[in-house]
Amino acid sequence: MTRIITRRPTHPGEIIKSDYLEPLNITISTAAEALKVSRKTLSQIVNERGPVTTLMALRLSKAFNTSPELWLNLQRNYDLWQASQNSRAWKNIHPLALNNRAEISLI
Repeated sequence: MTRIITRRPTHPGEIIKSDYLEPLNITISTAAEALKVSRKTLSQIVNERGPVTTLMALRLSKAFNTSPELWLNLQRNYDLWQASQNSRAWKNIHPLALNNRAEISLI
């Protein structure tokens, strides 16, 4: 069963900013240096213009003592919500079913 999300999930960049950088009084430049990425890369994520990649999730998990799955799940939830809001074509897809001869047929 699919759970319908009505509000936009928080972008991981907002979590980085509000839960880590601001409370710890860390600049994007300082955090980027610690993460061994460019300031531009981290700035794009923090300003919600870039995604958290798998490698970035590993870096963030190490730096903030979290799990990489946390960051990837935040990004996945955000991406799925964005896709569901920005495209209607997927709603016209019908389930496929196997008939007795293991052939795929449209329901």
